[in-house]
Amino acid sequence: MTQQALVVGATGIVGSALAKQLLAAGWDVHGLARRPDALPTGVQGVAADLSDAQGTRAALAGLAPSHVFITTWSRQANEAENIRVNAAMVRNLLDSLQPAGSVRHVALVTGLKHYLGPFEAYARGALPQTPFREEQPRLDIENFYYAQEDELFAAAARDGFHWSVHRPHTVIGAAVGNAMNMGTTLAVYASLCKATGRPFRFPGSTAQWEGLTDMTDARQLAKHLLWAATTPAAADEAFNVVNGDVFRWRWMWGRIAEWFELEPAPFDGTLQPLEMQMADDAEAWTQLATAHGLIEADIQRLISPWHTDADLGRPLEVVTDMSKSRRMGFLDYQPSDDAFFDLFAMLRAQRLIP
Repeated sequence: MTQQALVVGATGIVGSALAKQLLAAGWDVHGLARRPDALPTGVQGVAADLSDAQGTRAALAGLAPSHVFITTWSRQANEAENIRVNAAMVRNLLDSLQPAGSVRHVALVTGLKHYLGPFEAYARGALPQTPFREEQPRLDIENFYYAQEDELFAAAARDGFHWSVHRPHTVIGAAVGNAMNMGTTLAVYASLCKATGRPFRFPGSTAQWEGLTDMTDARQLAKHLLWAATTPAAADEAFNVVNGDVFRWRWMWGRIAEWFELEPAPFDGTLQPLEMQMADDAEAWTQLATAHGLIEADIQRLISPWHTDADLGRPLEVVTDMSKSRRMGFLDYQPSDDAFFDLFAMLRAQRLIP
């Protein structure tokens, strides 16, 4: 029997990688997005705004997925609004699917803000020790990830489906117009440095430059989502999911510079955020795009320096533990430098960077 998947956020970094993974595994895939006009080939589009309960019910009427994958969220002005809006999106989605009675598993993608706190209090105060482990308790602070989880748990108890929660570190992957996209942000930054002769400066903290860290390739996360949805032992569990290697940014920065044929600037220990460094780069990028025939001349569609700065500016070492997944049989591994290089090559092949 062919599995029926609904990928929510199918045009994003995670959703598009997951949709391709599911198609390759022989699943029927519907992709939900507000504007499902850039879906992977083979994905059946569903247009819906999850903040609109009535519109979501109408859009999903007649759809009977066996598996649902929630890979999207909506950034708001503050955490109170993040909680209100994103909890409602999960609730509206699952309420709309209840009448069909078809759902057997729902996967929710969150992230390491589960351990580090929301943007308003990110990496501040009393934090759990690293490496982060899934059994560590929630922080004593409001967090939209917790609100999303609570909506998922309530619907699972009501409707009888299984669930999984997936907590990636910074995700490496491609999607134009995405709110959190370090890989493409760094590719645009490196391209501008190369074109203008500006120094390729690490924008972050000494703790990130010197300390160990890890990351999550969107393809690795897609494999993990499929594994959890089809592995009975993984039902009703939360998981960290990273590539499986660890590195220091002092090494990775040099690797990225080498790919772009740049000499990295020496790091002097001072924060030089990309949001500041790239504040006036819109015109320079438009000129670069015109000169090289790139297909996206609007730099704001490609970069999210605020998010990259949040990760690279953290004052503490951040690594995660994946022993829980390993013990259950998920053994896939992805070198993080290759994840960056694959992304850069794809961006160049698609004429998104020169």
